[in-house]
Amino acid sequence: MTLRTTLLAASAAAVAISTPLAAHDAGPYPETAKGDVVETIFGKEVADPYRWLENDVRVDTDVAAWVKAQSEFTADYLAKLPGREAYEARIKELYDYERFGLPTEKGGKYFYTRNDGLQNQSVLYVRDGLNGEPRVLIDPNAWAEDGATALAGWVPTQDGSKILYGIQDGGSDWRTARVLDVATGEVLDDKVEWIKFSALEWAKDGSGFYYSRFPVVEEGETFQALNTNQKVYFHKLGTPQSDDVVVFETPDRPELNNVGQVSDDGRYLITTSSSGTDDRYEIALVDLESAERTPRVIIPGFESNFSYIGNVGSRFFFVTNEGAPLQQVVAIDITSDDLEREVIIAEREMKLDNVQMVGGKLITEYLVDAKSEVTVHDLDGTMIRRVELPGIGSAGGFGGDADDSEVFYFYSSFNRPTTIYKYDLASGESDIWAQPEVAFNPDDYTVEQKFYASKDGTKVPMFLVRRADIAAAGKAVPTLLYGYGGFNISLTPGFNPSRIAWLDAGGAYVLANIRGGGEYGKAWHDGGRRQNKQNVFDDFIAAGEYLKANGITTPDGLAIEGGSNGGLLVGAVANQRPDLVDAAHPAVGVMDMLRFDRFTAGRYWVDDYGYPDREEDFNLLLTYSPYHNVKDGVEYPAILTTTADTDDRVVPGHSFKYAAALQAADIGDKPHLIRIETRAGHGSGKPTDKAIEEAADVGAFLAHWTGLDLKKMEK
Repeated sequence: MTLRTTLLAASAAAVAISTPLAAHDAGPYPETAKGDVVETIFGKEVADPYRWLENDVRVDTDVAAWVKAQSEFTADYLAKLPGREAYEARIKELYDYERFGLPTEKGGKYFYTRNDGLQNQSVLYVRDGLNGEPRVLIDPNAWAEDGATALAGWVPTQDGSKILYGIQDGGSDWRTARVLDVATGEVLDDKVEWIKFSALEWAKDGSGFYYSRFPVVEEGETFQALNTNQKVYFHKLGTPQSDDVVVFETPDRPELNNVGQVSDDGRYLITTSSSGTDDRYEIALVDLESAERTPRVIIPGFESNFSYIGNVGSRFFFVTNEGAPLQQVVAIDITSDDLEREVIIAEREMKLDNVQMVGGKLITEYLVDAKSEVTVHDLDGTMIRRVELPGIGSAGGFGGDADDSEVFYFYSSFNRPTTIYKYDLASGESDIWAQPEVAFNPDDYTVEQKFYASKDGTKVPMFLVRRADIAAAGKAVPTLLYGYGGFNISLTPGFNPSRIAWLDAGGAYVLANIRGGGEYGKAWHDGGRRQNKQNVFDDFIAAGEYLKANGITTPDGLAIEGGSNGGLLVGAVANQRPDLVDAAHPAVGVMDMLRFDRFTAGRYWVDDYGYPDREEDFNLLLTYSPYHNVKDGVEYPAILTTTADTDDRVVPGHSFKYAAALQAADIGDKPHLIRIETRAGHGSGKPTDKAIEEAADVGAFLAHWTGLDLKKMEK
């Protein structure tokens, strides 16, 4: 039972007689001690009065007490929001549908995940043959009473006899790897720990597996220490982890991440090294048939993206942006002296997002204005056909082996949950393998794409989703605007049950494909990072202005939302344009831009944000850091910040400090609250019941402060 559930049960009587909420009816915020930390950085005095909130909640009793007080205060407030319980009931109803993961075939066995609807974690199944009887292999729902321990990746051996799988506890990025015998269901003794940001790769003969790990961190630093000195290891089945052999490392450059992939023929380990979040890699090959196993660098310099697709003998295929900002496919003969790149599929006028080599074909996934287009090619690059997709949406998958005759892929959109298709490589025919039955009619909602002008005139796309009757009437309604804008990550159409609940209540949902993402390749990414970061905020602000000016959003009905880098986006925009925004939800955000690089994975983000210890970057970061730019004397929108105690990607101290700064400032009478989930992390592995509860809390908060009436959902 979560803290919020406990408090909700305790305050049931009070909720039943509660009156409609008014401005700042939350009452006085819990007291937050204000420190006297002031640092002079590049000649500027920078106050950091809430630095003590960076400390780990598991270790620091003062932080733990603050978290408890804030959680109780917020839970009491959220429990009283009008229509919240009806909204949660609708979200739960919408979540309750059978959903499948993409199948993987090995040795005649088909492995896939399935969730019956409200299971906290999806279950791994196997079938002997595609139409065989399903059998449960791994059910993570039995791993923890609160459902917060998840199955985090799995891969079968080539013959399908064993499964290598990861375990994620409480939402952390740390993983533990185990091995299961498929025939008996027995979990073997093999146990590998301290895995993070790693591939899990079997040796082709199934004798063991390759993985990447960091050194053991000191006690009490598990969720905050910087991650350095990652090495690639080989674990031989039946041996202890202490016997694992280092296959690849970069001791002279401890800041590098190192990940290994086994080549299609099993002979080579392709190691990819990176220093940050940019797609700039150095690629080395380890000949696994060589006694020395000395790495040979074939792509030096950390200048471009080279992502391994597959190989036919000595001919290795890569996706690259070298000389092709929208990416292309090249082949390299690794036996040649010059390692010349042969262009197989040349750059097009759209972003090449992913490529799979399967069944002697190359299957490409392009982004056309952030929508999927899929094409099939011979290995010489000749295009054979397009894969016909149902509409505006996202497609992916298409993985397999060189001798496969079929592949599986998914398609989804804002109004259509993931449907899985089986694709015949010879005929080009797609057949539905798994299609969910849902508690709504997808045709009752419209998905449109519109383009608007940002501050500098740049045309930016957005997806607009509404109930069909509202769209037809051209009615202005409260609108939830979502954005991210960073790290070359593309936002494409996808399904979320809580979004349908928002639409059912009469609201609109908008996703803005702002700069900083990868929707239009390198130039789009570069246009929204480092010294260009303000473009991201300007794009998002322009989206809000467009929605209000064109009668899509009501005058006081704009809610904004984003997570992680998107949490930074929401915090910065709320500071810069509080007059435009009516309610805001920054989730697990990067809110202190002067200290982000000091914790866990934060050091990687300098590729997008810059270096806080360099004067030019520092001066820019200080202009938009959400924590440092809360403005006294200005009316702010209602803000609900969310984070989680086990977030070791963006440590919760970011959100703690930001929420404390909001509550201490003179920024008007609307509530500025923080919701802190327990036994959860940055997002992955979150159990279904926690996801439903959080979506109801956030949605009810945003609805109340944008005028979306949830009480009409009550039956």
